[in-house]
Amino acid sequence: MVIVTRIRREVLTLPAAQLGPDNPLPPLRPLDEVPRVESRDRDGMPRDMARQLGHEPLRSLLPVRVRDGYDRTREPRAFDALVIENDRLRATVLPGLGGRIASLVHLPTGRELLYRNPVFQPANFALNGAWYSGGIEWNIGATGHTTLSCAPLHAARVPAPDGGEMLRLWEWERLRDLPFQVDLWLPDGSDFLHVGVRIRNPHERPVATYWWSNVAVPEEVRVLAPADEAWLPHCLEGVGGTPTGSERRLRRIPVPTYDGIDRTHPLNSPYAADYFYEVPEGRRRWIAALDAEGHGLVQTSTDVLRGRKLFVWGHLPGGRRWQQWLTEPGTGGYCEIQAGLARTQLEHVRLEAESEVSWLEAYGPLDAPPAGEWTQVVRGAGERLEDALPRTRVDEAYAAWRPCADTEPAEILAAGSGWGALEVLRADWKLPGTPFPESTLGVAQKPWRELLRTGSLPEPRRVRPPGETLVAPHWRDMLETAPATPHTEYHLGVAQWHAGDRAQAVRSWERALHLAPSLWPLLRCLAVADQESGHHERAAERYADAFDDLCRERRDDGAAWTAAVAALGRETLEALLRVRRTADARAVWDRLLPAVRRRGRFRLLEAELLLAEGRVAEARAVLDTGFEVADLREGEETIGRLWARLTDEPLPARHDFRMRPGPT
Repeated sequence: MVIVTRIRREVLTLPAAQLGPDNPLPPLRPLDEVPRVESRDRDGMPRDMARQLGHEPLRSLLPVRVRDGYDRTREPRAFDALVIENDRLRATVLPGLGGRIASLVHLPTGRELLYRNPVFQPANFALNGAWYSGGIEWNIGATGHTTLSCAPLHAARVPAPDGGEMLRLWEWERLRDLPFQVDLWLPDGSDFLHVGVRIRNPHERPVATYWWSNVAVPEEVRVLAPADEAWLPHCLEGVGGTPTGSERRLRRIPVPTYDGIDRTHPLNSPYAADYFYEVPEGRRRWIAALDAEGHGLVQTSTDVLRGRKLFVWGHLPGGRRWQQWLTEPGTGGYCEIQAGLARTQLEHVRLEAESEVSWLEAYGPLDAPPAGEWTQVVRGAGERLEDALPRTRVDEAYAAWRPCADTEPAEILAAGSGWGALEVLRADWKLPGTPFPESTLGVAQKPWRELLRTGSLPEPRRVRPPGETLVAPHWRDMLETAPATPHTEYHLGVAQWHAGDRAQAVRSWERALHLAPSLWPLLRCLAVADQESGHHERAAERYADAFDDLCRERRDDGAAWTAAVAALGRETLEALLRVRRTADARAVWDRLLPAVRRRGRFRLLEAELLLAEGRVAEARAVLDTGFEVADLREGEETIGRLWARLTDEPLPARHDFRMRPGPT
C-alpha cells in the first residue's frame, strides 16, 4: 500500500491583534465562574453525573497567569502552521496557539468543514483570559476554555498506526499538573481525520480532570445528535464554552423542541445557550452540523468521550454583538458542537493515581437530509455515518493507535513551554511518547530549577516585576524549607494562599515587607487579602501605597513595566472607587502612562471616575466616543450597567453584550 499522508510546514498570514505581555500580578482572587449545583438539585440525576458535579471544582488560576495584554488593533501577521493531508482531507494546525485546528477542508468537494475565522482576535473567554474563536480546540483542565488557548504546544512527527505520518501535540497542563497528548493522522484514502487523545496522571494521588473538544461550525445549520433529551443550565441559559455564575440548576428538556422552539437550529434560540445532549447508554456517540442542503461535519468517538453539546449565541442583539466582536464585519456567525468526558461542562472526572484515560475521535464530512421528523432524521444521519465510518472501524483504529501513543517523536516540529521539563526533572517521571527535555527549560523556570538544585530560591539580580509562583504541594514544601529571604517569603505567601492557608500567607508577606527592596508586590497581595476579608478601606490604602511604590521603582516604559503599571493601576482605581476615595483615584489616573489611559478598559474606568466625581455629562461623553474594551469578559455587563446609571436611553448596539434576558 502506498502511504500518501503528508505533514508539512506552512505560514498562515491573518489580520491579527497582538497578544501582548501577561499580567504580572498573581491571580489571588477565587474564580468568579466556579459553577455550583446544590445537592438538593441533584435528585433524579444519573448517579455518576451527580457525583461529578461536586468533584474538585477549580477554585484558583494559580500557578497560571492572566493573559490580558492583547488589543484590538489588527495587522497582517504570520503564524507557523503544520498541515496534515491525504488525497481526501487537509487539516491546518496552529501549534503556537493551543494546537487549534484552524481549517479542515474536504478536498474532493473543496468544502471547508469548520468555521474558519479570517482574523486572529483574542477575547476574554479562556479561564485565564486570551482566547479566540474558530476551528477545533482542545480544552483540558477545568470548566471553561483552557488556559492553553493562546499558548504554544510541543509538536512532532510520529509514525502513524498504518505506517504513515502522525502529528503529535503535547503539553503539561498546569492547573491540574497533568501531561496530555493529541495525535492526529489520516489513514490512507480516509475522509476522516483521526485524533487520539491521552491524559496521564503520574502522581501518587487521584486528580480531577476535564476535557471538551470544541468544534466551531457555521451557524446556519441543523445540529443532530442521537438524543431525545438534553440538560440545559438554568438561571442564565448558559454562556459560551463556559456556564457562568456561582449557582446553577440543570433542567432536563426535550429534544429537538423546547418551549415551542426547535433548538437544533442555532438561530432559533434568542439568547446564548448550552444544550448538553443525553446520549443513551449503548448508542453510538456522535454529533453533526448539516446545512440546508444536507452537507456538513460529523464528529464521532469511542465511548469514553461520552458527552455531546451544542452551544449557540442566539439571534438577539447581544449574541450578534459578540459574534462581531470575535471576528470582522461581514463574516458569518458560528455555533459550536462539542464532545467531552462527562455529560456536562459542570462536571470533573476523577483520574486515579498513576493511571491514564484515552480515546479516539474522528472528524469528517457527512451528507444526510437535515429536515423532517427528529427520530427519522437522526436515524438517517446515523446510518449515513455508519456507511462512511463504521463504529467498529473507530474501535479498531483506537486499538491500533494505543501502542503508537508511546512511540518517541521522530522529528520535533514546534516547542511548547518548559514547565513539563521542570516537573519531569523534579520527579524523574517516565512519560513515553511525550518528551519534556531539559533543553526546553527557559527563563521562567530558571529560579525554580535553582530551588530544586540548591534548596534556595535565588534573589533577582535586578529590579523587575516578580516572576511566576509555583504552588503545588511539593513546591510549597521546598519554599517552606528554603532560606527566608523576602523574595522567597513573597512566593511562599502566594503558595500558602493557594493552599487555603490565608493567615499564614499574610504573615509571610508581612515578614517580607521589613527587608524587601520592592514593596509593591507584597502590598498588593496584602490588599487582596484585605478585600477578601471585607476590609475595603485598608485594602484601598494598601493599594495606593503599592501604586506609589511601583511608580517610584519603574525603570522604563517597556512592555514588562507597562504591564505592571496597567495591572496594578486598574486594581488600585477599582479599590479606591469602591470606597469613594475619588480624589486619590484621580491622582492614580493622572500617573498612568498615556498609552495605558487610552486602552478601552481604562476609558471605561475613566467614565466611572468621572461619574463618581459628579461629572455626568463628561462620563457620558466618554461612552459616546465608541471605545472598545479589549478584555471584556464573556457575560460581563459592566458597560450596560454604567450606561443605565448615566441615562434612560436605550443601550447602543455597539455597547450591547447582554447574553441573558431581563434588564442590565
